Amino acid sequence: MFVIAARELRSLFLSPLAWSILAVVQVILGLIFASRVALFMQPEIQSQLQGVPGAPGLTDIVVGHVYVWTGIIFLLVSPLLTMRLMSEERRQGTLPLLLSAPVSMQSIILGKYLGLMSFLLIMLAMVTLMPLSLFIGGTLDFGQFFSAILGVILLLAAFCAIGLYVSTLTAQPTVAAIGTFGILLLLWIIDWAGGTDQESPLFAYLSITNHYQALLRGLFNTEDVIYYILIIGLFLILSIHHLDSERVQ
Repeated sequence: MFVIAARELRSLFLSPLAWSILAVVQVILGLIFASRVALFMQPEIQSQLQGVPGAPGLTDIVVGHVYVWTGIIFLLVSPLLTMRLMSEERRQGTLPLLLSAPVSMQSIILGKYLGLMSFLLIMLAMVTLMPLSLFIGGTLDFGQFFSAILGVILLLAAFCAIGLYVSTLTAQPTVAAIGTFGILLLLWIIDWAGGTDQESPLFAYLSITNHYQALLRGLFNTEDVIYYILIIGLFLILSIHHLDSERVQ
């Protein structure tokens, strides 16, 4: 499993697409971060915040906003990274060799999954360096900060699991990318179709946005963590089952 993960991570760093995505994500989030810091430092904003009891601080205005955009940007780029996980093996004709290797389906899927997650966590660590730089001249709400980081990690883990499963279904990476994006976008906006949370509690629970935003606000709830664990576990199990059925055939 770890050999497959290391191979997958190495192949990502050898891919121009992965490096391009890494650069674009850093530039976009860097500009967003700089603009929010500049907004927070404006004298008018500071005077308004000082006159409001319990006003939002540096963590809310800068860090929370950056991680909101982090989730949106990874929603767009994750399908480009997950599309080749298994579909590339199928397209190049190396999948039968992989399936015939003396390794379990669990090791193959988890190896692919951990390899991509390692790359995504490296990207997230680079993004997190920006909020951490605020310690030089300000203070952050540690509880909200770490809750937001946990939220992003769980969100990326869910994106990766969904993309991996879709990639097992087709030999065309483009089709896998479009299918993954469709599922992620549906989970992102599903609560919009259901009205308020009281009118449609099922849509509200299925919405990946609701659970993510709660963690960004520092509202740690085991229900949100369990939701992501269920999503991750479900799609990893589906991926293993699908490959296992192909091996039997």
